Amino acid sequence: MPTSITEAEIGTLVDSFYAKVRLDPDIGPIFNAIVGDWPHHLSTLKDFWSTVLLTTGRYKGDPMMRHLQLPLDPEHFERWLSLFAETANEILSPDHAANVIAKSQRLARNFQAGIAYQATQRPAGN
Repeated sequence: MPTSITEAEIGTLVDSFYAKVRLDPDIGPIFNAIVGDWPHHLSTLKDFWSTVLLTTGRYKGDPMMRHLQLPLDPEHFERWLSLFAETANEILSPDHAANVIAKSQRLARNFQAGIAYQATQRPAGN
């Protein structure tokens, strides 16, 4: 039976991934402009991924609403997913990497669908 990803692995994944994000020329400026306190944000992201991957329930926010406020295009999601998969494959076992990559792809599809839906709800000219 495969073992579950650990909290330590989640922490390493989040720290390593967002270190790349912050330096990325495509998505770094978006995140750096909105995140004022990176240590706090990373802690929140670790809670989020702990909730997603281990069902700990530590994350209590609304990630969809947070992302609807960002100027994200499909290309940004593709870059995020590419960096995330690259990082997961670098630091996790193949089974754990495959699991978190699949979850990240589902989350990205949901966020993109929410953003697309919100765009259809805006009055014309806005």
